[in-house]
Amino acid sequence: MATLVSVNVGMPKDVAWRGTTVRTGIWKQPVTGPVTVRRLNLDGDGQGDLAGHGGEQRAVLVYQLESYRHWQQYMKRDDFVHGQFGENFTVDGLADDEVCIGDRYGIGEAVFEVTQPRVTCYRVGLRLGEPQMAALLVSHHRPGFYMRVLTEGRVRAGDEIVKIASGPETMTVAEIDALLYLPGHPRQGLERALRIPALSPGWQTSFRALLADADGDSQSESGNSGLTITAPPPAWPGFRPQEIVGIEPESASIFSLTLASVDHEPLPAALPGQYLGIRLQPDPQGPPVIRNYSLSGRPGAETYRISVKQEPHGVASTYLRQHARVGDTLDVAAPRGTFLLKDADTPVLLLSAGVGATPVLAMLQALAAQRSPRRVWWLHAARDGANHPFAEETRTLLGRLPASRSFIFYSAPRDTDRPGVDYTSAGRLELERVRDLQPPQDADAYICGPETFMKDMTEALAACGLSASRIHIEIFGARSAITPGVVAGPAPAPHQPARVPGGRAGPSVSFTRSGLTTPWHPEYGTLLELAEACDVPVRWSCRTGVCHTCETALVTGSVGYSPEPVELPAEGSALICCSTPTADIGLDL
Repeated sequence: MATLVSVNVGMPKDVAWRGTTVRTGIWKQPVTGPVTVRRLNLDGDGQGDLAGHGGEQRAVLVYQLESYRHWQQYMKRDDFVHGQFGENFTVDGLADDEVCIGDRYGIGEAVFEVTQPRVTCYRVGLRLGEPQMAALLVSHHRPGFYMRVLTEGRVRAGDEIVKIASGPETMTVAEIDALLYLPGHPRQGLERALRIPALSPGWQTSFRALLADADGDSQSESGNSGLTITAPPPAWPGFRPQEIVGIEPESASIFSLTLASVDHEPLPAALPGQYLGIRLQPDPQGPPVIRNYSLSGRPGAETYRISVKQEPHGVASTYLRQHARVGDTLDVAAPRGTFLLKDADTPVLLLSAGVGATPVLAMLQALAAQRSPRRVWWLHAARDGANHPFAEETRTLLGRLPASRSFIFYSAPRDTDRPGVDYTSAGRLELERVRDLQPPQDADAYICGPETFMKDMTEALAACGLSASRIHIEIFGARSAITPGVVAGPAPAPHQPARVPGGRAGPSVSFTRSGLTTPWHPEYGTLLELAEACDVPVRWSCRTGVCHTCETALVTGSVGYSPEPVELPAEGSALICCSTPTADIGLDL
C-alpha cells in the first residue's frame, strides 16, 4: 500500500539568482496536521509562474521516496528534506514507471487523477543547486507527476493511498515523459497517448503536433515539433552568392530585389511566409551586417524576391537603397522561418500593415497559384496610396480566388486616393473595425506589421472568438523574451558585454535581429549566457537542453554541445542554452 509520507506547501518568494531575482514557489516545507486540497491548489501553497505550473491540471505535484534515494546516491548527498523537489506530496510508492496517466487515487478525503509528468524547468535545479537537474530528471526517467483534484477534501501525512481506477492505455508517467522529450516519438505511442482523456491539454497539443509530423525516422533533421514550432531544414548551410536581377519600387519607402542563382539554376523552393538572411559589408573596416527580409514573391518561382523598407537610420536598408544594382551579388542564407501557411481547408485571414505585407503576400501568392477554394480575407493598413505597397498585385491575386474579400484602411488618405477603389475605409485598422467585419472563428489568421499593430490585431481576433492556436504572428525585430519567473525590469538595448574576458578571442557571434556582433570568449559559458550578457532578448526554460524553448535558427556557422541535449534541435538550429560556437556564427536573435 502506497503512503502519503509528507504534505509540503510554500508560497512564492523572491530568490537571488545569477544577478537577477526569481519569483518561485519551488521551496516547499512539510506541514503537520490536515491540509485541505482544493481544485487549484493546497491551502497555503502557491506558484510563482502560473504559465508553467499550477492550475487545474497541475494542482498537486507528487514525488517519490524511492527517487529521493536514487538521487541521494547519484549526487552523493544526504541533506535532502521532504519537499526538496518542489513536490506537494512526498510518497512511498507510486513510482513513475508504474503509475499511469489517468489513474485515480483516494487520499484522505480527496480523490485525484494523474494528468501529466512534471514539466522540467530550471527552478528544480535552482532549489537543488544542480543546474543540470532538469535534464537529469528526464534522462533518468524520474520526473514525478501532477494530479488534478476530482474531489476536494483534507489530507495529512500518514494517509494511505488507495487506487480507485486505472487509466486507459496503461501508459506510465515515465513512458509519456520519454515520448515527448526523448528521440523517437513512435506513431503508435502518440496515438495511444491521445486516447487518454485525462492527459492534460498541453501535452495533447504536443503529441498532436508530433503525430502530424514525420513518424520519427528523420528526427535529427526535423527536431521536436512537440516542443517548438519546426520547419524543414534550410536548403544550404551558411551563405551563397546570388545575383540581383531586378529592382522595383513598391511604395514611397519600400523596394523589391529579385535574386537569382549565379549559375542560372532554379533556386530551391521556399515556403510561403519564410525569410532570407542577407549578409552585407557597409563598413569595410567593420563586422558584416546580417538582416532578415521576408520573401514576397511566388513560392516555387525560380528566383527569390525580397522587399525592403528604407528605414531612416537603417544601416542595411540604406546600404541596399544606395548601392544595390542589377548585376551585383549578395551573400544570401537559405529560406528559413516558422511563420508558414498551414495546409488546411479552413478560412484564411491575412492581416498586415506597411512592409508587414511581405510574408502574407507570399501566402496570398501561394493560394492564388492553387486557385484555392478557401475563404481568403486580405486586411491591410497603410497611411495612403503612396505608402500602399503591392496594391495592384494584391488586387490581381485576390481576383483569382473564388472566395476572397479585401479590406484596405488608409489612416490619412490623400485627395487623389479613391474610396472604394484604392481603399475601403479611412482610419486605422482597430479592434472595433475588425469586430464589425465578423471574421470567421474557424479561420487561421496570419499577422505581420509593427509590434503595436500585431498586438492590437491579436487582441481584436481573440475578442472575435478566434483561439490563440489559430493566430500566428511574424516579428521582424527581436522577439519578446521568455524568462520564466525572472522579475522583469527595464530592458536595455542590446550592447557589447560589459566585461570582456582576457586572452585570445574566439569566433564572432552575430545576433542578427539585434544588429550586434561580438567576439566569443569561453568564459561566457554558453551562447545563452553571452546573449544575456549583451541584453539580447532570449527565450529559455530548462537551460539544460530539454525543453527546446531556446531553440534558435542558426543562420551561419556551427556549434558544439556540452552537455549534449536530450534531443537534438532541427537541422539549421541550435539550442543556445547548452552550446558554444565552433566557428563564426549568426543567430536569429
